Amino acid sequence: MTDSDRGAPVWLITGCSSGIGRAVAVAALARGYRVVATARDVSQVADLAAGEPARALSLPLDVTRPEQVAAAVAEAECVFGAIDVLVNNAGYGYLAAIEEGEDAEVRGLFETNFFGLVAMTKAVLPGMRARRRGHVINISSMTGLVGNPGAGYYAASKFAVEGLSEALRKELAPFGIRVTLVEPGAFRTDWSGRSMRQTRRPIEAYAEHVGTRRAMIQDLDGKQTGDPRRAAQAILMLAELDDPPLRLLLGRDVYDAFREKIAGLGASLDEWEAVSLDVEFRDR
Repeated sequence: MTDSDRGAPVWLITGCSSGIGRAVAVAALARGYRVVATARDVSQVADLAAGEPARALSLPLDVTRPEQVAAAVAEAECVFGAIDVLVNNAGYGYLAAIEEGEDAEVRGLFETNFFGLVAMTKAVLPGMRARRRGHVINISSMTGLVGNPGAGYYAASKFAVEGLSEALRKELAPFGIRVTLVEPGAFRTDWSGRSMRQTRRPIEAYAEHVGTRRAMIQDLDGKQTGDPRRAAQAILMLAELDDPPLRLLLGRDVYDAFREKIAGLGASLDEWEAVSLDVEFRDR
């Protein structure tokens, strides 16, 4: 390892087997950074470390297993001395109407998408606080901003990430640690393909609207307009800013959907302003 390699920022990225996580790992290595690439099946990221043995480390990591979270962070800090950027990317989708949701599947979804993200964040924060620098980048989703039929549980897991990140950004600002949410729209990843889970007990009453939407999402697999490589470049850009935004939306679909939601919220606030404000004690 050269002196310049030793000074390069260290990125720890979860869920690097494919999609945006892998694209970020590849782009970070190409930029000259040091990268800890993780996946539940470490063989799927072994090539990243083999290609850059001085600057890349591949580790097994299931974010729902506390012992693997602790081991991955400890190994990264032992080998590279620090973790400068954490990219919480590990996660998957689950399609079901709320009434169709299976308790075990929903809890498993939250264990990965939310509690796994929390575990990773808590594990890296002591080191970041001690150094008074760092950046936590949480990969949310368009569905973390706008809930839609059939994806309510996935939306709930990502809405939880959104709220957590808003508070976390304020808590960590005094330590010089930055927090950013990234909300991708439809990108050409495995999200709507092999990684997707669906209810095994569909209810006929929901077939026309929820079932049709589930089928549409599945049919989109491999046809999404979003390029993970371009998303990775945007994420690298974020990490290089002195004052990154709280949120970065990626994709015209999420941009348009959120603009529509904001407009609707504004109209609703105006319509119900009198009722909203008329709840205070009145002098008798």
